[in-house]
Amino acid sequence: MDDTEERRRDLDLQAKARRAWAGFLVIMVVVFAAALYAVTVYGGRSALLSLEVEGRTAASLKVALLRAVLERPRALPFLLSEDRDVQEALQPGAESKQAALNAKLERIIAGTNASVIYVVAKNGITVSASNWREPTSFVGNDYAFRKYFSGAIARGTAEDFAMGTVSKRPGLYISHRIGPPEAPLGVVVAKMEFDQLEQDWRETARPSFIFDENNVVLITTIPSWRFMTTVPLKAANLIGIRDSLQFGDAPLLPLPFHLVEDLAPDASIVRAVVPGAGEALYLRIRLPVAPMKWNFEYLQPMEAPVAAARREAQLAATLVLAAVFLVAALWMRRRQVALMTIAVEQRAREDLELRVAERTQDLSLTRDRLQAEIADHHATEARLQGVQQDLVQANRLAILGQVAAGVAHEINQPVATIRAYADNSKVFLQRQQMQPAMDNLDLIARLTERIGAITEDLKALARRGRSAPEPVDLSEAIEGAILLLRSRFTGRLDGLTVRPMPNGSTVMANRLRLEQVFINLLQNAFEAVEGSGTGQVSVSAEIRDQEVAVAVADNGPGIAPEILKSMFAPFNSSKEKGLGLGLVISKDIVADYGGRITVETGPEGSCFTVYLKRASE
Repeated sequence: MDDTEERRRDLDLQAKARRAWAGFLVIMVVVFAAALYAVTVYGGRSALLSLEVEGRTAASLKVALLRAVLERPRALPFLLSEDRDVQEALQPGAESKQAALNAKLERIIAGTNASVIYVVAKNGITVSASNWREPTSFVGNDYAFRKYFSGAIARGTAEDFAMGTVSKRPGLYISHRIGPPEAPLGVVVAKMEFDQLEQDWRETARPSFIFDENNVVLITTIPSWRFMTTVPLKAANLIGIRDSLQFGDAPLLPLPFHLVEDLAPDASIVRAVVPGAGEALYLRIRLPVAPMKWNFEYLQPMEAPVAAARREAQLAATLVLAAVFLVAALWMRRRQVALMTIAVEQRAREDLELRVAERTQDLSLTRDRLQAEIADHHATEARLQGVQQDLVQANRLAILGQVAAGVAHEINQPVATIRAYADNSKVFLQRQQMQPAMDNLDLIARLTERIGAITEDLKALARRGRSAPEPVDLSEAIEGAILLLRSRFTGRLDGLTVRPMPNGSTVMANRLRLEQVFINLLQNAFEAVEGSGTGQVSVSAEIRDQEVAVAVADNGPGIAPEILKSMFAPFNSSKEKGLGLGLVISKDIVADYGGRITVETGPEGSCFTVYLKRASE
């Protein structure tokens, strides 16, 4: 390839790279603009939802405070309506009683949060009041036109929020009828003002207010909004309110609100003019005030939080997009570098092909040498397979020797016992003692059955099988083992101590195989104390959770460390004529039934412990 062709390829690659970067910049600008718009809308909506949750929480707390304030004075008119002094003050010619009632109401008002308490006769004239000393005393005033008076006379109780005709202060009038419905004596009234409540609300710096069923603002944190309306009043409603003097001469103008967007039946966005704060957007939350026919509205400033949320969303989007664009730019750069590398590699590959052709002949010669080596390997492998077959055959012969040794070891004890019982039977027959002879023959029959069971177990072992476990009484298994050892160790069984088995010492095993285990352990123990005049062998058992631990202990010289290391290995024995299979077979039998054997040894003797699973009760 000449230099001109290489320069042309390089120019083409550079032109493609410039076009790719131009397209990348266009895509980046479009994606950035769309993402900023999306996150701006999302950030504003998220901030609005957060403000709504915050506003509802604050509004609920304010409504709860209002309900608590309203509940305190409600019982006062009812209690006073049952008071004898109040009833006597409404009787004809009770001027002295009325004067005494003035003092009593004055004392009562000091302990309540009501602003004034007064008693109105059935003709509407106030006869006693807690403010009887003040220039704005209610005594003597006619309140028959008030709804709280007529409502209490008709229904027994009434509540009405109105502007005071004498004090010119707004408040909630709570009234209760005095006397029976058919012959009312008058009405007791408690007026409640909300100056402290409005001050508490005002501390949150959030405009809030209460309006009644006529949409007239009653309680508010903005004094200039009092007795304004949330919607323009109809002419009929306006005339009725004017005639009742409920709100005095208040203009009842609409609040300076402009609805921007409805979010829900009880939430909206409004543009409001708040004194001292100017015109701004607010999130308006509305909650009912039960059991009154009032509603509470809470204005949450939203321009600053929404703007901050939008800025945060824009900043986060900018950072994320910058990281994405940076990764994309790095990817494009790496791709262009890779393309350049591919071009260089292509040229290098062409050069390599020439060198490959030169090496082909060398590889052919090497192949011939490898084929010769492979043939040698095949011959070696054939010889190795022959050696492996010889090893398998030797292993089979070793296994057969182990099985034969195991059979000889396990049936040796029953055969010796049969011989002893046969000799005894001959003696009994010579003495004409038939019954002992018959007993010995029965025992010989049982021992022959045992030999058959042992050979079956050993054949099962060769087949990698085992006898099915069944509940076995430990006491019977140990007694059977001792019976088989009695003839061999006659005279030495006096040193054997078998402690009573605890209750529930029934295990899951096979009795004949379990006797085989205890025969091996007891035989080893007796042989360990052989020749000692103080030799002792003990058998004990204890229950440990779901296992039964059977301990066979002796006070012999202990086990040598070199023997202990390979205690359970085949053909490992410390006895001159021992085969070294007893403990191996015993361990395999116990393991077949989910148990284990442990050994502890020392200068004072050895202890083999057999752990077996308990049979379920």
